[in-house]
Amino acid sequence: MNGTVEAANKNIKKILRKMVDNHKQWHEKLLFARLGYRTTVCTSTGATPYLLVYGTKAVIPAEVEITYLRIIQEGELNDVEWIQSRYEQLTLIDGKRMNAICHGQLYQNKMSRAFNKRVKPTQFTPGQLVLKQISPHQDEAKGEFSPNWQGPYIVHRVLTGGALILAEMDGEIWPKHINSNVVKRYYV
Repeated sequence: MNGTVEAANKNIKKILRKMVDNHKQWHEKLLFARLGYRTTVCTSTGATPYLLVYGTKAVIPAEVEITYLRIIQEGELNDVEWIQSRYEQLTLIDGKRMNAICHGQLYQNKMSRAFNKRVKPTQFTPGQLVLKQISPHQDEAKGEFSPNWQGPYIVHRVLTGGALILAEMDGEIWPKHINSNVVKRYYV
């Protein structure tokens, strides 16, 4: 959920940058930027955020000023008919959300296939020398000028799925396997 909020805020900031010349007037345009974000179809879901929350298309101010057919039709409904129409829209909201989830999954698969076409995995063989990346939570990662790689180590065994079993230079084999994406070749 937190990542979704961050993504929405990032998109709203992009919209604001296009609308505001200087940083002094951003608060005056914020409502319009939020409306623009909520009523724009997201590529990943194939729906607007407003539709996914309320189950109906948003009525933008231009539709009220220049009376659209949808506004005229809703204005002619009596209270009972309007409530019935709204109830029908709300019963369909779960289906719309499921469509958005399916669309999102298809979109993610498409993006990962496009990304994976460009990725060329490094092939390792036993006996090669490698360096292991130091992750931020390790004790060795102490400051800005500390090294990013440690080693060299020897590839003892290559497992399926890109995992490696490494050995120290003195021959001591590591008990745990390591992912090959945190390892790079070491050339002497």
